Order: sequence, then structure tokens, then C-alpha cells
Amino acid sequence: MAPTSDRCSLGRPRATLAAPERTASVSEREVIEAFVAHLRGRGHPGLRVERWPDEENRGSPDIDAVAGAFAIEHTSVDTLPQQRRDGEWFTRVVSGLEAELQTPLNFRLHITLDYHSVRTGQDWPAIREALKAWIGNESPKLADGTHDVEDASGVPFRLRVWKASKRPPPRLLFGRFEPLDHTLPTRIRAQFDKKAQKLAVYRGAGKTTVLLVESNDIALMNDHKMRESIRRAYPDGLPEAVDQLWYANSAIAADIRFEDFTAALAGRGQVNTQ
Repeated sequence: MAPTSDRCSLGRPRATLAAPERTASVSEREVIEAFVAHLRGRGHPGLRVERWPDEENRGSPDIDAVAGAFAIEHTSVDTLPQQRRDGEWFTRVVSGLEAELQTPLNFRLHITLDYHSVRTGQDWPAIREALKAWIGNESPKLADGTHDVEDASGVPFRLRVWKASKRPPPRLLFGRFEPLDHTLPTRIRAQFDKKAQKLAVYRGAGKTTVLLVESNDIALMNDHKMRESIRRAYPDGLPEAVDQLWYANSAIAADIRFEDFTAALAGRGQVNTQ
């Protein structure tokens, strides 16, 4: 799977990666274990996860992990509303076409859809076959450059197609245009408040409470955007009952990056990047 360009030319909105934008190769438990290892190497020798309360306590919601003095609650943030659901729908339509059609094409073809083009009620297998047929039969007839294709047979939405005959592989790329969305701080506030309620019990018991915020959205999320969205959600400081707030960037599964947002969000300086 190959990514689209970071920004389309001619001022068009940024496109996401080919489906899915979010990888699914790292589990929540693996992220927490990696985070504890990160702390272990930075002043907490011997630190390990001692308990997984949410797995042990089936009677009521509980935090994810206890490691030494730390009570850790993990949460994963969608950059856009229903992003995982919409990404799965998109995948159902285009999955496998990039690999399947690499060899027949002797030019670069980048096909971008509007973000909400794929919806329920459509015949996704039929659309996939129609796309495949259009790429094989009609795209060779296009001149190099950008085209808006409104009438691809069997495809119920517009395609933005960019073709370049002299570009090397990969030959076929799919993406979606990023929609405008201003709901992220509001969604963060609602999500984090629920997580903080679980941490409050452990703070009262003397633990250092940690909210570990994960994103693996390589296309639309970055450290600055996450930090500023949290800051807008909590302009007066950290969420109630949260002592530390860390960001886990798991876009590259083999190299999860952790950043301590605590001081910056509390208004005491810059983010500690390690």
C-alpha cells in the first residue's frame, strides 16, 4: 500500500492515504507495554506492568494498566468522526486493486475520491469491478494531467484522476480528500472526561495517573495537531484527575514514538520529545 502525496497540486485539499489511513498492526496492550518500556529507560528502572485491571474487573469499567506508581489509561483518537468505520468502507471498495493492476498499467494513475463517496446502500463489490474495468479500459485513453471523471460506468461518484506516463512504479494509487472538520476538540473532551473518571479512583489511592493518547493516523494526524486539539478541549490545563498526559504515535508499528504533553498542556513550557 502506497501513500498519496501530502498535498494535491493546484490548491486541492489534502488527500488521505490509500485505505486504511489507520494501521491495525499494534494492539492496545502492545502500546501500553511499549510505553512502560519507554518509562523504564528514562528514570524508572525495573518498571513493568503488574496488573491489567480492565481485564480483571468484569463488573465495571476500569483502567487499563498499573505499573509501579503509575495508573495508566489508554485511549485511541479518531482524527475524523467515524474514521475507522469510513476507512473500512473505503477499503471494501478499493482493497487489492492497487496490487492487482500494477502490472497491466505502464503509467502512474492516482485516483482520489471525495471522503464520503463510499456509503451504505451501495453495491460495493459491483463498484469495485466497475472501477477495475474503467481503469483497464478507459484510463489508457486519458491524456496526462488531472481529470474529473463524472461518468465512469457503474461508479456512482466522481473520480479525481491524475495520470503521468513517465512516472515510475507504483502505478496505481487510491486516496480520499480530507473533509473539513472542526469537531476534534469537542470529541476529545467527551472521550477524555470518561477516561479521567476511571483514573480518579487511582489518584485518590496515591497513584500517578497517566492518560496515554494514541493515534496511528499517518495521513491526517501529527504531534502538533494532537497537542493543540487537546489544548483547545482543555484550555485551563490537564483533564481532571490526570497527572500526566502522553501521546503515542503508532503510525509506524515498529517504532512507536512517545511524547510527554504534560508540561505544555499545563502551560509550563514546551513538549518533552524523547
